[in-house]
Amino acid sequence: QVTLVESGGGLVQAGNSLRLSCAASGLTFGSYTMGWFRQAPGKEREFVAIIKLSGRTTYYSDSVKGRFTISRDNAKNTVYLQMNSLNPEDTAVYYCAASAMVFTTNADRYRYWGQGTQVTVSS
Repeated sequence: QVTLVESGGGLVQAGNSLRLSCAASGLTFGSYTMGWFRQAPGKEREFVAIIKLSGRTTYYSDSVKGRFTISRDNAKNTVYLQMNSLNPEDTAVYYCAASAMVFTTNADRYRYWGQGTQVTVSS
């Protein structure tokens, strides 16, 4: 059974940082594009960042570009999201997801999803 488990969320003040982790099991991790998505209260789910199989190629939404960094450690079956300079607009539930061999921002193309981790940024 494929399982993705996010961790690292919490409550922080604006300007501070968090590092999210997503541990995957039950799949050939290195064969999947990994992505981070988020959903704020009352808002649509939105793309945050994606990373190709080896980690050499990444892509970010305009809202997080320059502040967030996605990375992966295929030996540990883990993808990370380093979030710096957080602001209240970043408050959301953050989800990691896996897409088999497809590098895309379209959430519908992601086969497996974690349960999400809450990130709350206060002013």
